[in-house]
Amino acid sequence: MSALRVDDVAVGFGGRLALDGVTLAAEAGTITGLIGPNGAGKTTLFNVICGLQPPSRGRVHIGERDVTALPPFKRARHGLARTFQRLELFGLLTVRENVRLAAQVARSADPDATADALLARLGVTHLAEARADRLPTGQARVAELARALATGPSVLLLDEPASGQDERETAAFADVLRDVAGDGVAVVLVEHDVQLVMDVCARVYVLDLGEVLAVGTPAEVQRDDAVLTAYLGQLS
Repeated sequence: MSALRVDDVAVGFGGRLALDGVTLAAEAGTITGLIGPNGAGKTTLFNVICGLQPPSRGRVHIGERDVTALPPFKRARHGLARTFQRLELFGLLTVRENVRLAAQVARSADPDATADALLARLGVTHLAEARADRLPTGQARVAELARALATGPSVLLLDEPASGQDERETAAFADVLRDVAGDGVAVVLVEHDVQLVMDVCARVYVLDLGEVLAVGTPAEVQRDDAVLTAYLGQLS
């Protein structure tokens, strides 16, 4: 049983299909990549998975539970967490307060201890008292990840989490992702840093024009002529 399963999802906007028959599975303890050109439908798919966008057809399962009709907060209770392209931290709160609040909402037995442990795990204890809206983008991405992890997810959706990170920060972030997956979390990663995707993902889905163009291991995807033409060749 996959931790996350998306079956034959379609979404239309103004007569145009933003997603057309997308099927995807993510396994516990692995990192699954989702790549493709701008406008391919990656964020729309994330919005369907987390309940912000109803599909015109198709189903979404978290574990054994069909969550297609559930609102976002109920999907979160079933183990789904997400970060966004555009940072969604509470800017007037400190980093620690952001993470503690998520732990409290998730009914952690000790929100303070949960927050402190996550900040230490991600190597950002020194940012605990920094106000979130004063962080550089790379550090804010890590703080947002800590907040997502504070909910204790079984499925974690990350939308361009390495955006704004320098090479050193990205390398450290890759280690964090492997560590999170090592705890049994199914991580789904949307990212334009193709090298990061190829380094950390066990399986990669390529979207183009709302359809799954290819799926396979990083090596298989990088050898796929259709993928090279539609996407990877643009980045070489």
